[in-house]
Amino acid sequence: MTLTRSLVLGVAFSVAVCLPAHTNSSVWAADISAVKAARLAPKAVDAFYARHADQLVWRDESNFSALISALAGLENHGLNPDHYHFQELKFLAGSMEQRDRLASDAWFSAAAHMIYGKLDPVSIEPDWTASGREADLAATLDEALNSGTVESSLEALAPKQPGYRALVDELARVRAIAETPIIVVPAGDALKPGMSGTRVETLQGRLIQLGLLDTAQQTGVMDADTDAAVKSYQGTAGLEADGIVGAATLAALNRGPKGQIEQLRVNLERWRWLPDDLGLRHIRVNIADFSLTTWENRAPVRTHLAIIGKLFRKTPVFSDEIQYAVLNPWWETPPTLARADKLPMFQKDPGAVDRLGFQVLNSAGQLVDAATIDWQSLTPRTFPYRLRQAPGEQNALGQVKIMFPNKHNVYLHDTPTRGLFSQRQRAFSSGCVRTQDVVDLTEWLLEDAPGWNRARIDQVLADGKEVRANLASRVPVHILYLTAVNESYGGVRYLDDIYQRDGAVLAGLKTVAQ
Repeated sequence: MTLTRSLVLGVAFSVAVCLPAHTNSSVWAADISAVKAARLAPKAVDAFYARHADQLVWRDESNFSALISALAGLENHGLNPDHYHFQELKFLAGSMEQRDRLASDAWFSAAAHMIYGKLDPVSIEPDWTASGREADLAATLDEALNSGTVESSLEALAPKQPGYRALVDELARVRAIAETPIIVVPAGDALKPGMSGTRVETLQGRLIQLGLLDTAQQTGVMDADTDAAVKSYQGTAGLEADGIVGAATLAALNRGPKGQIEQLRVNLERWRWLPDDLGLRHIRVNIADFSLTTWENRAPVRTHLAIIGKLFRKTPVFSDEIQYAVLNPWWETPPTLARADKLPMFQKDPGAVDRLGFQVLNSAGQLVDAATIDWQSLTPRTFPYRLRQAPGEQNALGQVKIMFPNKHNVYLHDTPTRGLFSQRQRAFSSGCVRTQDVVDLTEWLLEDAPGWNRARIDQVLADGKEVRANLASRVPVHILYLTAVNESYGGVRYLDDIYQRDGAVLAGLKTVAQ
C-alpha cells in the first residue's frame, strides 16, 4: 500500500507514531459534527454516496447488525474494532440518519486495512517495493449490501496465503489460553549448565509449562535434561542454542500469551502488505529466520540457511526479480566497505592485498601496485582507490553471486566462511544475503535456461573464470522480515526480533489512523 493509494481512497492509514485514540461515545451522542471530523475514509465514502444519489444505504437493519458483527470479527485479524467506530455505531444504533455515513466510513476504512494493511509499509520499511493487493471496494460493498453478505465481507478481503491463515488460527488459540498465568523467571545473571537454586527451579517450572520438561525433572539444578530443554526452546525461537539462559532467552521465555498476541498482530499486518501471488516460482528470504526458501507451485521446495546483515548494516526489506547468476565472480568492493573495512585491514597487514587476491585501481581505472601505496598515510576520507577481488577461494562472494540489480546493491551469494552457517543467529554480512549450498540454488534457478545443467555449472566453477548465466525467465525474490512463521507440521514458531522492528509496527496498530 503506497501513500498515493491512501490519498486516492481517502482512507486513513497509521504510521509508526503514538497518537491519541478517540473512543468516547458521549462525544458522538452530544455532537454529530464530531462524526464528520473523525471520518476515516472521506473520499471513498463521498464517492460511494455520490453514485447512490446521497441515499441512505444501511436502511436494512439486518445489514447494519451484520456490520457490527463484521467489525467485531476484525479482532481475529489482530485489528482493533474500536478503531472503526465500533462503539460509536453500537451507541448510535437507533439513529438511522446519523449512523449511515458513519457505518460506510467504518466499512471502507476496515476494508482498506484488510486488503492493504492498516499501516503504510513504507513508513516502517522505507525500501518496501512489493506491490499490494487490489480490490474494487465500492463494488464489494454494493454486492455485500445487496446479497446480505455484509458479515463475511471484511473476512473475505483477508489474505489467502497459508502463512496468514496459520497466524489467524494461532491468534485464536493463544487468546483462548491467555487468561492462564505463565511462570515468570526472575531477572538475574545468565543461568548456565551446572548452576542451581530457586531461579533454576522456576526456569524448570516454565519449561514444564511449555511441555519441554516433565514435572519429575524440576530438580533445581541445571542438569542435562534442563540443558536439552533450553536448547530445544532456543532453537525453536531462533536463538543461539547454547543452553545458556541469557537476556534474550529470558525475554522470550517470559513473553507469554500477551507477547505472543502482539507478535502475531505484527506479522498478520506484514502479510497484509504482500500480494496474494508472490510468483509461481519464487524465493523468500526471511531475515528474522536467517533462511531462504525456494517456492514452486505454491509449495516450498528447499530451505537454505542464510547469513544476514549486521545490526549496523541491516539487510533491507524489499522485493525484486532475479535476472542472472555470476559464476566465479569478481568482487567489486563497495566504496564504503573499502574505506571502513579493507583500509584498516591493509594498514595492519599490507600483504593481505595480494594474499587475498585484491587489485587496487586508481580513479582512471588503472592498476596500482599495492606495494607502492603508503597505506598508513590514508584515511577513510582521503582513500582514493577502487578495490576488486579476483575469483578464488578467498573471494568474499565465494563461487556464485545471484543478481537482482537494485539500489541497495544487495544480492545473494556464496561465502568463503561457510563455518558461520553452524551458528543459529547469523547477522554477519554487510547487507547482502550469504546463502548456504548456493550452487544447488543456482542449479534450481537455471533449471530452464538453455545450455545450463549441473554438469556445466560444475565445469565452469572448476575453470575459475567469471561467467554470467542468464535465467530463462526472471524469478521474483522477496526479502521479508517475519518474526512469527508457520511450520509444515501446522504450528507457529516465534522468532527473535533481531533488528528490533516489531515495536514500530505494533505502535502503529495500537494507534487510531489519522
